[in-house]
Amino acid sequence: MTDGKRRRGLAAASALLGGVLVLSACSGGDGAGAPGDGGKGDSQAQVDEAAAKKSSEAQIEITPKDGSNNASINNSATVTVAKGTLTEVKMTAVDGTAVAGEISADKKSWKPSAQLERATTYKVSATAEDSEGRAAHENASFTTVAPDNSFIGTFTPDNGTTVGVGMPVSIKFDKSITNKAAVQKGVTVTSSSGQEVVCHWFDANRMDCRPDEYWQENSTVTLKLALDGVEGVKGVYGVQQKTVTFKIGRNQVSYVDAKTKQMKVTQDGKTVRTIPISAGAPETKTYEGQMVISEKFKETRMNGATVGFTDADGKGEYDIDDVPHAMRLSTSGTFIHGNYWGAKSIFGSANTSHGCVGLSDTKGANDPSTPGAWFYNNSIIGDVVVVQNTGDKTIAPDNGLNGWNMDWEQWKAGSAV
Repeated sequence: MTDGKRRRGLAAASALLGGVLVLSACSGGDGAGAPGDGGKGDSQAQVDEAAAKKSSEAQIEITPKDGSNNASINNSATVTVAKGTLTEVKMTAVDGTAVAGEISADKKSWKPSAQLERATTYKVSATAEDSEGRAAHENASFTTVAPDNSFIGTFTPDNGTTVGVGMPVSIKFDKSITNKAAVQKGVTVTSSSGQEVVCHWFDANRMDCRPDEYWQENSTVTLKLALDGVEGVKGVYGVQQKTVTFKIGRNQVSYVDAKTKQMKVTQDGKTVRTIPISAGAPETKTYEGQMVISEKFKETRMNGATVGFTDADGKGEYDIDDVPHAMRLSTSGTFIHGNYWGAKSIFGSANTSHGCVGLSDTKGANDPSTPGAWFYNNSIIGDVVVVQNTGDKTIAPDNGLNGWNMDWEQWKAGSAV
């Protein structure tokens, strides 16, 4: 190799080496910049320190965490801030529907104004400022618990209603509960009368709660459901968090005697009216026992085929589409109702029905002077009708809201706690 070629090769190598040195300086190196570079070679630590001086101190926290599944529909989407105050929070469902919510008076927290929907994905965007007015931002997305992984209880009576002294709290769960004790501990029923209230499981889906004796008239009953997050079945959690109150009205108990064919209506222990009735015929006797009015219909259809009374052709032995002043006493179809199709002479003298208790009435349910109309207008959900001397068996406690037909010791034995 000639001297010229050697010099040219060294020059090229020197240039390449210089390029490597320049590139390696961008990775941080020892932080020593070239003379006169205007500070461009400052260390990363110096850069981070400078950036930190410009960042907000506000620390936003969104719960549940981003990406969470099976989130609560009651306590999710809580936004809080430390070292700052919230200025804006936006929450939307996956379809873009806005979720209403409020920032607290001290601007330290935010939560939705109403319960969330199950099996729904939500997005939350929050902004806060620190004492210097510097903004901080946080975003999260989560999905609430799905119906397959949660259970709810449908309860009666409704919030704010006034009911009769026999009305139990009855809860029907949409999943078969295996951890009954945990679920029962999440349900509290109390009365302003101070009466002890015990809950009884009829099966894996139904729990009723009542005192030893009928509720004290004019008292207030409170039902609290604290089931959010309670595991009722393996992997299946409650979602309800609710308080319900209802009033107990006057004490009305009516006594139906199928032998004398009379009904004595009492209020607060005093007889207010005696009404002639017609109970079940000898071949279709009326159940005996204490029955609670669970539904009221000014008019309703009654078809024998729905409760097993059919002719040879399979059609109902009766099918009346406008039975007046009907009040349900059992799930299986026992009613106390008006009767316009029977002769007036049967009331008080003969038992002719398919198991219901009939009162004299008129077609159309518009005559308030009839016994059927009077009893309907003077009865409320939860009133008790005691049926006696029919010759039939006592109605099952779970056939309707009729747990009063179980003595107190048996009732308490059905508690899971």
